[in-house]
Amino acid sequence: MKRTTATRVGLFTESVIREMTRITNLYDGINLAQGFPDFDAPAELIQAAAQALRAGWNQYAITWGSPRLRQAIAHKAAWANDLSVDPDRHITVTCGATEAMMVTLLAVIEPGDEVVIFEPFYENYGPDALLSGAHLRYVRLNLDDPEMPFDRGELRAAFGPRTRAIIVNTPHNPTGKVFTREELEFIASLCQEWDALAITDEVYEHIIYDGATHISIASLPGMFERTVTINSMSKTYSVTGWRVGWVIAGDPAISDGVRKAHDFLTVGAAAPLQEAGVVALHFPREYYRGLSDMYRAKRDALLEILAQAGFRCIVPRGAYYIMTDISAFGSPDDVTFCRTLVERCGVGAVPGSSFYSDPAAGRQRVRFAYPKRLETLEDVRRRLRALAPARSV
Repeated sequence: MKRTTATRVGLFTESVIREMTRITNLYDGINLAQGFPDFDAPAELIQAAAQALRAGWNQYAITWGSPRLRQAIAHKAAWANDLSVDPDRHITVTCGATEAMMVTLLAVIEPGDEVVIFEPFYENYGPDALLSGAHLRYVRLNLDDPEMPFDRGELRAAFGPRTRAIIVNTPHNPTGKVFTREELEFIASLCQEWDALAITDEVYEHIIYDGATHISIASLPGMFERTVTINSMSKTYSVTGWRVGWVIAGDPAISDGVRKAHDFLTVGAAAPLQEAGVVALHFPREYYRGLSDMYRAKRDALLEILAQAGFRCIVPRGAYYIMTDISAFGSPDDVTFCRTLVERCGVGAVPGSSFYSDPAAGRQRVRFAYPKRLETLEDVRRRLRALAPARSV
């Protein structure tokens, strides 16, 4: 019998995050595995979407994005990211940040190129790089240090003549690390030394705490034309199901390549939701301060709940995830722990091994997401009491 699938799809598994969502649903559990809110998006945004549908924005938009949305993205990038962006030359609207990353790698990677990523890493980056033909070079964040630094010698050693790009996710999923200006300047210096690109995923840029500051590496001297900045509406505006994202490529040639890959991969993002996105991107700056305040309260609540249940938590300074150490529970591995956690407590989480190239590195780690109502988190507190008596699963 002939082979049934191509080799490329045998290089990785299905999404562990989405798998844990399905398992959690089977047990009618609380899903702290997948990062989506259980509360409504801003009312003004929902109204804008309904109005766009009624106003007739129901056919194809321009492939690389509604002109009004691209103008709004450029406007926001100026004040939020210190970037001077031409909406006609630099911006491509995509079907979420997920597609944005994929089309970027398809546009810039030749088979055999190397891509550097920090681990633990968001699980999509590995398959994206592999599908584009890249070889991955991993640099470990030190999760035993509250600042979660990377070893600069290790990062320098990861760069070489075959390095095409480094992927930087800040604020970082799954750890909540916010890369400092000094760290980004070091990364920028390596990109310039080795003529490599920085591909940055900044979807959590407005979800930051404890005095952390989000900095776009594209805003650093000499980096705009060698950076591809990826963002989306999903996390900032609580519309993960809309799938409206974008790419800002400082080099017009890269932007053109991204647009070609995007055109033949998906044609375009949903037209009415693009028009509604214009409203969101013009929200007043108080909205973003309120967003961080809201998520800080949720973070602090879940940190207390998890610590009370026996988890050792890494305190995030951005995004909306908490990485934990489960060694106190005596579980043989993270996958067994997460499955038992769903079965016994009805709480879904993500095995830490899914964020590492070597699964053994995450065997005693589990990630929880907290974009949930405080009432939901209190329900999690009650459910996790089933773990407390034995401190073992």
